[in-house]
Amino acid sequence: MFDAAEFDSHEAVNFVTDADSGLRAIIAVHSTRRGSAIGGCRAWRYANDREALRDALRLSRGMTYKAAMAGAPFGGGKAVVMVDPARPKTPAMMHALGRAIERMGGSYFTGEDVGTTCADMVEIRTATAHVMGLPVEQGGSGDPSPNTALGCFEGIRASVRHALGKDDLRDVRVAIQGAGNVGYHLCALLASAGAQITVADVDRTRAQRCAEKFGARMVDPPRLFEVEAEVLAPCALGGILNADTIPRLRVRIVAGGANNQLESAACGAALRDRRILYAPDYVINAGGMIQLAAELTGMPAAEISERVRAIATTLLRVYRFAQERAVPTNAAADLLASQMLVEACP
Repeated sequence: MFDAAEFDSHEAVNFVTDADSGLRAIIAVHSTRRGSAIGGCRAWRYANDREALRDALRLSRGMTYKAAMAGAPFGGGKAVVMVDPARPKTPAMMHALGRAIERMGGSYFTGEDVGTTCADMVEIRTATAHVMGLPVEQGGSGDPSPNTALGCFEGIRASVRHALGKDDLRDVRVAIQGAGNVGYHLCALLASAGAQITVADVDRTRAQRCAEKFGARMVDPPRLFEVEAEVLAPCALGGILNADTIPRLRVRIVAGGANNQLESAACGAALRDRRILYAPDYVINAGGMIQLAAELTGMPAAEISERVRAIATTLLRVYRFAQERAVPTNAAADLLASQMLVEACP
């Protein structure tokens, strides 16, 4: 693990098993310099343990930087639960995960992520208080995806203004990869702003829903990277910007809700070389994290919305810093976030 390319001086990496439920999980805590680590619980079918570890390490680091750039008083962590057809996710697994989180003594708070739901957070809550994203009726803030989508929407508007000099999104062409919770809500916001939407999802029924409700054009997922548009909005899984897809892009901006969109840091430079403006994922997709963090800080709802909309201002700061330093935008965001972590040290 210490030699893994994704290992970045993580404070702790816990490998969790539970014989009774069949749970196999990894909980990675990247940093607690700014406060307890927060980050969602992802349940996914990984090809092997190494892939799961890579995901946990990358996602937890991204959460540290996401919290720092959003001004949240927390560090970053992530839980990944390894599932497959022979070992599907169960309430017993979530309860066992909650026990493991409780043993960590408050250094990590979990929440909803890909493959988990508010109901899973309720089950985890039976074993630990260190959980976010509970249903509203149980004192939580509910589904964070609408705020993630709102932050992405405001980030797209800021990016279009910065790169294209256009003050609104009317007739701006946006290609959305992934029509799940975040993609669906983003599609609704873009449609209300007059954007022209193309959508693709491996689950055709989800793309069909966006087409029927918002007038989006549907394409097969492999074709989305070749759609001519102003904006590509990745809202599915990570690693989609790589040596294969970047040369095929026909967009001016990449700005979406997925985590770890770049397969490697070098892909940021590849986008810059093609004059494609990249909105660093952990900056633009911080809306859901802001909502969940507010459960722990007691932030009022009106302030949550204000903080989510302020993602646009943060993005513009990253773009200006990247221009001043003549570096790709992902490198600029990393530099700014690292400065905030250093400033957080006593």
